[in-house]
Amino acid sequence: MEENNQEEFKKELGLLDGTMLVVGSMIGSGIFIVSADIVRQVGSAGWLTIIWVLTGLITVIAAVSYGELSAMFPKAGGQYVYLKESYNKLIAFLYGWSFFAVIQTGTIAAVGVAFSKFAAYLFPPLSDENILYTIGSFNLNAAQIISIITIIFLTYLNSRGVKDSKMLQTVLTIIKILSLAGLIIFGFLLAAKSEIWNANWTNAFELQSYNKDSSSWLPISGSAIIAAISAAMVGSVFSSDAWNGVTFIAGEIKNPKRNVGLSLFLGTFIVSVIYILANMMYLAVVPLQDIAFAKSDRVAVVASQNIFGDSGTIIIAVMIMISTFACNNGLIMAGARVYYTMAKDGLFFKKAATLNYASVPSWALWAQCFWASALCLTGKYGDLLDFVVIIVLIFYILTIYGIFILRKKRPDAERPYKAFGYPFLPALYIIIATALSIGLIITKFSTCGWGVLIMLTGIPIYYLMGSKE
Repeated sequence: MEENNQEEFKKELGLLDGTMLVVGSMIGSGIFIVSADIVRQVGSAGWLTIIWVLTGLITVIAAVSYGELSAMFPKAGGQYVYLKESYNKLIAFLYGWSFFAVIQTGTIAAVGVAFSKFAAYLFPPLSDENILYTIGSFNLNAAQIISIITIIFLTYLNSRGVKDSKMLQTVLTIIKILSLAGLIIFGFLLAAKSEIWNANWTNAFELQSYNKDSSSWLPISGSAIIAAISAAMVGSVFSSDAWNGVTFIAGEIKNPKRNVGLSLFLGTFIVSVIYILANMMYLAVVPLQDIAFAKSDRVAVVASQNIFGDSGTIIIAVMIMISTFACNNGLIMAGARVYYTMAKDGLFFKKAATLNYASVPSWALWAQCFWASALCLTGKYGDLLDFVVIIVLIFYILTIYGIFILRKKRPDAERPYKAFGYPFLPALYIIIATALSIGLIITKFSTCGWGVLIMLTGIPIYYLMGSKE
């Protein structure tokens, strides 16, 4: 019966659509902003580059490892399904619960707010400083309203079927790739200065961290090195996340056994290359101190002003608006398929298990829209991002370890594609991601601890629902 329901999805997405979903979901506003915080944590051009290369490496390793799982289970739900098949319903539910409570909805909220913040560059009344309504300690601002409107609009578009949303995703993502490539090329051609580049690469691998209290740079050594690298990687890992969205919509992809895995590899590789080149451009155009202390961390705005003059701010604002809009379209499209699959297993609201006239899970889409909009109003989206990274890493580690479990549990299962570099590359990912997770829990316990707590609250909820193995 379940397989028939899965087949109700229309297979309308090809390899290009899948790849553009991966790229479009990954590139939001992070690449334009987070390098400032990375430089403050590690203090040098060499370490900034290492952080982005390491992030790209583990992202591509994770993606090609997921290829094996996506080929084994080519249906809607992606990572949720892989965890259920590798472990049990409880682990899968904890992922789905965290996904709905924080991971997907928190990211949608944060990306929506990033869209409205940069829209305020073009039309200042849309700023988060424009308070529209106050009740007690709660302030409703224009940026929150705009972010909620974009989330509602994209949810409506997705509820009408995959065709419209996939077209929007592909077109906007191609524009996004071309505009980022243009920024990188024009940066190197028009604004790169050898004196800036050479100065940035002096003492290139000297580890130092900026101390707010003393307003000075302090050298890093010993165990503090792991803490600094962990803290620095929060931004780059978050900027490189959401690549697994294509696995959630596998039920709508043509020839999923081939195209899901290929989309994962192509998408993550393209984005990792773009991210590394963008940072090389920043280092050629902007002095390291100006990267570290860019106003509101907007490194790309500083770079663009150096490249294009006064119009640089507007150019970046438009790029980020396109980027975040496409990013949220991909996140909204993919997320609802997880709740649909959970509902099929009796682990989410029953209505989420239904498809509408356009063969999409519209009830799940609107439930996601409601909660993401509520998170926009909390104003706590910055904290939510810290919560997200630790939970995301924990479930990536569990999912990739699931490949080892399934190789033992189901040695004879059909594997149209096998994880590249198995067992060494998946094991390398697990080691690096585990070290990063431990570093985060030790150094950012106040926020990451909450993330783990949110995940664990799913355990009593699972049993209260009367779920059985």
